[in-house]
Formats: sequence, structure tokens, C-alpha cells
Amino acid sequence: MTDDLMLKSAGELSGLVQSREVSSRELLEEAIGRYEAFNPKVNAVTGHQIENAQRQANEADEATAQGESRGPFHGLPVTIKEAYDWVGTPSTWGNPEWADNFPDSNSPSVDRLIGAGAIIWAKTNVPFMLGDWQSFNEIYGCTNNPWDLNRTPGGSSGGSAVSLATGMSALEIGSDIGASIRNPAHYCGVFGHKPTMGLIPQTGHAPPGVETVVDIAVMGPLARSANDLDQALSVLAGPDGFDASGYRIELPEANKKSLTDYKVGVLLDSPACATSTDLIDHLQQTVDDLAELGVDVSQAAPQIDQNEFFENYLLLLRATNGVSIGDETFNRALPGHEGWERGERSYRNLVDHAAHMTHREWYALHQQRELYRRDWAAFFEDFDLLLCPAAASTAFVHDHEGERPDRTIEVNGRQEPVVDQLFWAGWSCSVYLPSTVAPVGLIDGLPVGLQIVAPHLHDRRSIHFASLLEAEIGGFVAPPGYERIGS
Repeated sequence: MTDDLMLKSAGELSGLVQSREVSSRELLEEAIGRYEAFNPKVNAVTGHQIENAQRQANEADEATAQGESRGPFHGLPVTIKEAYDWVGTPSTWGNPEWADNFPDSNSPSVDRLIGAGAIIWAKTNVPFMLGDWQSFNEIYGCTNNPWDLNRTPGGSSGGSAVSLATGMSALEIGSDIGASIRNPAHYCGVFGHKPTMGLIPQTGHAPPGVETVVDIAVMGPLARSANDLDQALSVLAGPDGFDASGYRIELPEANKKSLTDYKVGVLLDSPACATSTDLIDHLQQTVDDLAELGVDVSQAAPQIDQNEFFENYLLLLRATNGVSIGDETFNRALPGHEGWERGERSYRNLVDHAAHMTHREWYALHQQRELYRRDWAAFFEDFDLLLCPAAASTAFVHDHEGERPDRTIEVNGRQEPVVDQLFWAGWSCSVYLPSTVAPVGLIDGLPVGLQIVAPHLHDRRSIHFASLLEAEIGGFVAPPGYERIGS
């Protein structure tokens, strides 16, 4: 066995296991070998259950020998984001106060992966409370981007993307409320899918004591292939709990066959967010390549004031985040809220105001969001998809000083607020739309992802387009030095 098998797609690995060309135990041992070789540098894995996984791999091989398959991920080693409940491991969210938060049951997503044959062997790192595009915390330390260890892998599913990029996992599951799947996929050169909201249950991915659905937040897969995203969606989607007694998911299939069947709008720049010209130029070249391949491409976007949209998203997002803050933090936010009420429109004041806003104000914002959703639906009457950036730049250099609202990143030679790139997160996220990020090459040795936004519940459409893009323009490439163990 070579030691580069774990860089193949989950679909390819499944075929090798089912044909008995490779055993599940061999794949697991390679994943562990990669963990031992690479994790000291990237710090993606936070904890593991290796012995249990080895036993499960042996059982999977016995089943294979009997001609049995437990599902599409039969015998494949998988890691999961730290915030998912998995019995035997803590769900800390990078918060030292929750270091002993050991769940007594698995998240439905975890159970569904296990039911599909996956062998979950480890968890991957996150930022404190999942609230950053850098994955660092006081419990597990900092996760580094394998393309450049001095740079962030993204967040909050940063460890997830690194685990995939370095071959420690065949598949990953993350979550997204502010690009937390899409941003790491873009920074690390893997595929990520943010589903339509509600498609995958949030159960078992929540702070202790939280039982309600969190607005805007979604669960979703990351992978080294677009087809793996589609298979994972089939496994993970569907209601749980009370809803499962009556509701079923039947997603529309992608009704296109080739790139030439697609008509897409393109938005690569916005007044709401300073975006790297190098990134825009690279994505424009990708769009031009698509046009040469026969895609019907137009510079077009929903008829929405993007600055107003951005503020609407930020207020709804921070209102959602503000629900679960402690009393002390809530009280500290009062002066900022009062400043916002006086017209002092700083981002910090926005965050504080969102925590204190009345339900009446929230409802007005929600009403406006529903109008935006209609604007998006009108756009999709003319276009199949929208193509746009996933972030404002390629992966930026680690910066853990101070609080996120005060940090900046360099964009076009200027220091810009890091939180501004939330625009590209919210552009599809706040209106509950599915979007897929697909790797489309490198800028100065750093990965670039293209965000593909689809209509409501047309998740398979954006994933299908990503698969066609993957076949024509190229998909996942291993970071240099991670192609083989010891390379």
C-alpha cells in the first residue's frame, strides 16, 4: 500500500474498499500515520478514539469479506468538527468552561455517518465559540494552514478543512453561519457545501442547554470532491426528532447535464466589501474559462442594495449570537447599544445593539430579509446560479491579538476590517440559500475557491456545477509536502 491513498476522494476510496483492493484497516492506519506525521505542524486534530476505530475497521473488513456493505462510506476513516456531539469525546467549542462537556448521545449527523459505514476516529479544531476565521482556542491551541503554516486555515471549520487537505480524513462535517464551511474550503483548497437552512438537523451541535434551532446556522459537509459532497448530503439530510414522524426530504435533482446547459450570473466585487484585486482577477479568469467552455455567463446579481443587505445580515447574525451570551457580556454591551441608538454606527456598536434589540426590531429585519428572498427568487427565474467570491482574499497571516472586531487584514495594500468579508458569507447565508465552494487554482501558492450559489433547496444544482467545474478546470490538489508521509 502506498501512503497517498488518503488523498483520493471518498468515492474512490469506497470503490477500493468494496473491491477489496484496499482494506479499511489499511486506510485507517494511513490516516493515523498522517496524523502522527503532520498534526504536530498543523494541529488540526483535537482528540481521537484510535483503538475503537481500529476495532471498527477490522469489523468493516470482516463484513467486506462476507460481501456486505454498511453504506456509501463503508470502512472509510472520517474526522468531525469538534462541536459535534460524539459520545466519549468532549464538545467544548474551544471554550475552557465547557472542557468537561461530554455528551451522552451522538449528534444525528454523527449517527448518520456511522450508519453509512464511516469510521469516525477523531475530532478537529475550532475557534473559541466557533466565532472566528482563525481556528485557535485556549484548550487546543492554533490550527495552521498546510499551504503556509503562518496563515489561518479559516474557521470555524478550520480543523475540518486541514484534516481533509492533509489526508487525515476521507470526509468531514462542519457548520456555517458566517462562512464557517465556505471560508476554510476556500483557504485550504477543498470543497465545501453550505446547505439550504434546515436541511441537516442542528441537533447535537449546540452549546450546553440550547435546544432551539439557531437562525441562519447550517450543518454541512467538506470533501476533496464535489461528488463526495453530494453523497454526504444524501446521508446527512432529513428531519429528526418531532419532525421525523411526518416530514421527508426530497431534493430536486440537478436538471442540467453539461456546463453548456447552465446560465450563470457573476458578481466578483461589491461596494460592501473591499475584495482583493488579485482574487477578483483570478476568479474572472475562471469565469472566462467557463465561458470558453460554453457556459452562458453574465455580469448580473439580484437587484438588492448590497450595503443595506449587509447591515441587515449583520444585525440578524449578531442578534442570533447575542441570545446565548452570559449576563456579564450582555450588560457590558449596553453602552454600545445606546451608542448605536444615538447614530454611532461602528461595528462594535452594531454587535452590542443586536444583543439588546427588541423583538419588534428583529421582526422588521426579518421582514426585510423575506423581501430579499423574493429578490433572489426573481434573479433565479433568469439564472441557474450565481458565482461570487467566498472571502475577501486568500488565507491571511495569523493574528490573535485583541478582539476580532478590532483586527484587520491586508487587501490591495490597505488594512481593512477583517469582519467586512462577512458580506460574502451573508450574501447567500442570511437568506437561507445553498452554496458550494470549489477550488479553482492558486494565487502565489495559496488556494482559491469559487462560491456557487443556487436557489432555495436546489443544493444538488450548485454541487453538480462544482463537479463539472472540477472535471474541466481542476479540483483538489494536495499542499506541497503532504503528498506522502515523509515527503
